[in-house]
Amino acid sequence: MIDSFIFDLDGVLVFTDKYHYAAWKEMADDLGVYFDEKINNRLRGVSRMESLEIILERYEGPALSKEEKEALAQKKNNIYRELLKKMSPDDVSEDVRFTLKELKKRGMHLAIGSSSKNAKLILEKVGLMDSFDAISDGENISRSKPDPEVFVKAALFMDKKPESCMVVEDAFSGIEAAKAAGMKAAAIGDARNSEKADFKIEKLSDILNLIAV
Repeated sequence: MIDSFIFDLDGVLVFTDKYHYAAWKEMADDLGVYFDEKINNRLRGVSRMESLEIILERYEGPALSKEEKEALAQKKNNIYRELLKKMSPDDVSEDVRFTLKELKKRGMHLAIGSSSKNAKLILEKVGLMDSFDAISDGENISRSKPDPEVFVKAALFMDKKPESCMVVEDAFSGIEAAKAAGMKAAAIGDARNSEKADFKIEKLSDILNLIAV
C-alpha cells in the first residue's frame, strides 16, 4: 500500500525549463556550438555533466580537458542560479500547493527525488522547503536517472520501503528509474507516453485518487 510520494522537481512541481534553456544557450553560444529547444529536450532528467556531453556532440573545436568541461558546466550553473533568483512562490500553481497539503493531511510522507544540485535553492525560492520530509538530489547521488539511486535514497531518507513509494515524474528516464527502484510510477507531462508508467495523470491533484492503490 502506498504511503509515500517522491516527486521530481522540475516539470512536476515547478517549471524552470526556460531558465535551463537560457543558461545552456548562453554557454553554447559563447562556445560556438549550435543549441536549440529540440536539443534542450534531450537534457530533461539528465545530470549537468551528461547534459554538457550532449551539447558537445556538435562541438568542432579542439579537444576539451576534464577541467575545461567542468568549467563550462559551472559557467552554465552560475548563469542558471542567477536566473533562478527571479523565482517566487507565484511559480507554484494552486493545484500543486493543494495537492501537497492534502497528501500531508492524509498522512502521506513526501520527498523530492531530483538530479538537480539546485533543488534546495528552488524549493526555498518558491516556498516549498517545509513541504517535504526528505530531499534526495544531485548533492547526494553519483548516478543520474535512469539509474534508480536518487529514488532509492529518497525512500531511505524517509525510512520507507520501495514498494510503499510512488514516484511522480515527467521524464522517461525518471519513470525508468522509478521502476528500477521497485516503486510505482505516475507519469505527468511528456512521460505520459511511457509504456513503463503505472499511472498517467493530467494534473498533480489526480494522484489523490491513487492513494488507495
